[in-house]
Amino acid sequence: MLKNLLISTLTSLALLSASMLFFLPLMFMIADKVADAGFYAVVPDFFNGEPYDPNNPDRPKDAWMKDHSPVKGFEDAKLMIDALKSKGFSSIGAAGFCWGAKAVVELTKAELIQAAVILHPSYVTVADIKSVKLPIAILGAGLDHLASPAVLKQFDDILSANKVDRFVKVFPNCSHGWTLRYDINNSTAVARANEAHQDMLEWLLKYVK
Repeated sequence: MLKNLLISTLTSLALLSASMLFFLPLMFMIADKVADAGFYAVVPDFFNGEPYDPNNPDRPKDAWMKDHSPVKGFEDAKLMIDALKSKGFSSIGAAGFCWGAKAVVELTKAELIQAAVILHPSYVTVADIKSVKLPIAILGAGLDHLASPAVLKQFDDILSANKVDRFVKVFPNCSHGWTLRYDINNSTAVARANEAHQDMLEWLLKYVK
């Protein structure tokens, strides 16, 4: 159910969209971290109670994606941002994990936010990055086949050429989803996730004021 995180202060807003796979209790912890940093945190369910379940043969991934594409997530996020702006939230940032990274990049391309963070992104293309003009942080995993270090290097080169303020970081020996799906009893995994969370917070605090 919990798949996306919306964060804001009375003047600042940041949207975080998460993995499409399943309910992630650790997302609550991330929301708490953002709230502790001085933001107001909201966690909307853009999947309408139907996260992707790889064990459900009646809803294969392709069929599920037709109803829950990141582009639809982008459209839903726009409505939420409009509603929050109407309540006085003026400075907006966004962060997307996995599935949510694509939706967040779309918000960036539309210049609806002030800054973005994407973590172990999925569905984000070189063409997408070429259209990004706003500050963006990209946090990737060294062992990620969905957004490999080579792909992230391409993203970095494009952003550099376009003179976009960016922060691109690859976490060695980490796999896709390491910031959201990790064993809280594994001190190494916890430290790696915490480092990424801190990088995310510092980027949002820098630009979402």
